[in-house]
Amino acid sequence: MSKKTSPSTLVWASLALALGSSTALADVKIGVAGPMTGALAVYGQQLKNGAEQAVADLNAKGGVNGEQLKLFVGDDQADPKQGVSVANKMAGDGAKFVAGHLNSGVSIAASDVYAENGIIEISPSTTNPSYTERGLKNVFRTCGRDDQQGAVAGAYLAKAFAGKKVAIINDKTTYGRGLAEETRKAMAAGGMKDVLFEAVNGGDKDYGALVSKIKAAQADVVYFGGTHADAGLIIRQMRDQGVMAPLMGGDGINSSELAAIAGTDGIEGTLMTFSPDPRKNSAAAEVVARFRAKQIEPETFTLYTYAAVEVWAAAAAEAKSTDAAKVSAVIRAGKPFKTVVGDLTYDAKGDITTPAYVVYRWAKGADGKIDYAEVK
Repeated sequence: MSKKTSPSTLVWASLALALGSSTALADVKIGVAGPMTGALAVYGQQLKNGAEQAVADLNAKGGVNGEQLKLFVGDDQADPKQGVSVANKMAGDGAKFVAGHLNSGVSIAASDVYAENGIIEISPSTTNPSYTERGLKNVFRTCGRDDQQGAVAGAYLAKAFAGKKVAIINDKTTYGRGLAEETRKAMAAGGMKDVLFEAVNGGDKDYGALVSKIKAAQADVVYFGGTHADAGLIIRQMRDQGVMAPLMGGDGINSSELAAIAGTDGIEGTLMTFSPDPRKNSAAAEVVARFRAKQIEPETFTLYTYAAVEVWAAAAAEAKSTDAAKVSAVIRAGKPFKTVVGDLTYDAKGDITTPAYVVYRWAKGADGKIDYAEVK
């Protein structure tokens, strides 16, 4: 004869089953943050695309530690104050990791919030040295630093434009000013001094006064620390005033939108520093194909964001935890992480140990399209 089960037992059994199912199906919340709106939205979209594809690929393989990833997107509008608000929102949503931010000033401001709330931050594009120089254990990047990028730019200018006049401009941001200063320092080490060092307000539409100063200084080349939106306008307005000096910039001008703003003829000969193109990395071939199948070209910071998610996921899997301290310890242990941008190994500060920058030149191809190629 069977024994009857009491209603209360059934209720508790159902509740336990529900709780067990909930635990088994729990999501790990992570975030991606950058300028999703505004003049730099093209880069924010790259960060979003990279993170979304990485999450989709990881979830298809079972997630992290048996749990699926749930991605939150934050729009910091390239503003440090908004970046802090996004960081607080990520903390409130329970994010364990954030891929971002784009801008150095925003990443630095937000990183303190992430540190206080036990959240790992890995930026695909923050290059200012102070980001990792403040002793925070939760911050990392998948790119190099401005003192490395500026060294390459300055050395190139000192050699390629020896005996010529160089004007150095920056947009007053943490990124732009820092990169310009590092480039200036490297130029000086190579025996070259600038004839003009000027700061402008990023986001302006009229750079006529600046162009007049460049013209008066008889600059043969203009170095610009800033982003593509301003660089494009400066190039266009230089050409309008008959200034044919090429402009050189850093990774902040690496956007297909640069040519549209500067003009097809104006951009010819523009120089920039950036990492070796990760799209040409054999390790990224399958991922690049998945992007292109969706009609997404994984340019500039897309794959560096994908790599940021890969690094965090691999470290969390090895730590068997999403606890920030445990994940951070794994990343800083010196073990290489296989990513779409190549093997990445980290030092005690959170910087990659094998950064590389090369010089690219924009030019019109045989097909009439403007693109950039590495200067050999």
